Amino acid sequence: MAGPSWQAVREAHERIRARIHRTPVMTSEQMDQMSGARLFFKCENLQKTGSFKIRGATNAVFSMSEQEAARGVATVSSGNHAAALSLAARWRGVPAWVVMPSNTPQVKRQAVQAYGGQIRFCEPTMKGREEALRALLEETGAALVHPYDDDRVIAGQATAAKEFFEDGPELDYLLAPVSGGGLLSGTGIAAKSLNAGVRVIGCEPKNADDAYRSLQMGEIQPSINSNTIADGLRAQLAPRTFAILQERVDRIVLVSEDEIVQAMRWLWERMKLVVEPSGAVSAAVAVFRKLQWEGKSVGVILSGGNVEMKN
Repeated sequence: MAGPSWQAVREAHERIRARIHRTPVMTSEQMDQMSGARLFFKCENLQKTGSFKIRGATNAVFSMSEQEAARGVATVSSGNHAAALSLAARWRGVPAWVVMPSNTPQVKRQAVQAYGGQIRFCEPTMKGREEALRALLEETGAALVHPYDDDRVIAGQATAAKEFFEDGPELDYLLAPVSGGGLLSGTGIAAKSLNAGVRVIGCEPKNADDAYRSLQMGEIQPSINSNTIADGLRAQLAPRTFAILQERVDRIVLVSEDEIVQAMRWLWERMKLVVEPSGAVSAAVAVFRKLQWEGKSVGVILSGGNVEMKN
């Protein structure tokens, strides 16, 4: 089996549970009527730093030896992982460096700085990111904590699904968004370990469908067209996460940009939940009835709630 073991997930939960929120599982009769199923929403939009990313970052940072952690941690991220790693490092009392593209929105820069992260800007290209990260690691000796290509991070992300099964009903389906595959990999590991019969569904924008194409083709496909409002879902699978998805995920379902926006609106109007586009992708799959699940129990992971408010 690829990826971290179920035992590693249980140990991760023990390691991080005192530092994170045990986010609520919420329901809505109106959303049930739209979907034709019984929906249960795991609200990681209410998590510390505003997303599930704090789970994996905290597990990675607190898994390190004193000697490794003392050199600090580093990553490349323009979003939720950057903020999460900065906070986890602050909790451990070690420095955190984050490589961010020069065009990163100000609100995301401010979040990283507020949690104590030190930003190094780079050219907004894949080559620019890789070169800046390599130089940073050489200069500082910091330990790399990748946003998803790391078993410690995946085990941490898996704790959201573990809590879901402990706090919610028995699920027939479990939905989670997919980008680089850290959350979906962890979700698949936890779900199949606790209930082998549950169907694990990855949720992805049609405009960033590389994970869907990868599972269809049997090998990792490049992210060609990623012009989507769900900007947190533009990463490409790593060999590690791809192998886990092949073993643990039943299928990936696509949604349109309009469906993502409408799902965000309904979550706000019907449940008073602020959910970012990337987090609403799984809700869009549910409310637009992308699968035949009439009367079934469907779990939906709302992965984050960091929305930039504009005048």
